[in-house]
Amino acid sequence: MEKELTHFDEKGNAVMVDVSDKEVTSRMAIATGRIKVNEAVFKAIAEGTVKKGDVLGVARIAGIMAAKKTWELIPMCHPLMLTKCSIEFLLDEKQLEVEASCLVKVNGKTGVEMEALTGVNVALLTIYDMCKAIDKSMVIKEIKLLEKQGGKSGHYRRSED
Repeated sequence: MEKELTHFDEKGNAVMVDVSDKEVTSRMAIATGRIKVNEAVFKAIAEGTVKKGDVLGVARIAGIMAAKKTWELIPMCHPLMLTKCSIEFLLDEKQLEVEASCLVKVNGKTGVEMEALTGVNVALLTIYDMCKAIDKSMVIKEIKLLEKQGGKSGHYRRSED
């Protein structure tokens, strides 16, 4: 069964989806992404010696703020009153990568996948911004939705890649 795109009207014009008749349900989404850094950046982040300050602390706040403002960045997203947003980091010394994970919850009529993805992106961009004086060759990668719950489409969990 082919799924229909919901952000277009019958004439092909972009539209915001009408959620007026949807029920309010509990919804959740988790997204992750990674930034590949060099040894100097990894060490500076891990030891807290980056001149601009606490890289992961600032990136956490930036990611949360971005998730809350997703509707201002992505044209067809609805403004949502998030009930939870958290950003967590995992330092992978072997791969010289920082993994960011964003969990977002809402009681609403539409999902929070875009908010979780936006939160991860901005958290990783903030790491890049705060560390670019040390290394401009960092690579942001593997941004993806891991899981979502709630709504008409139900539960989704990404299978192993």
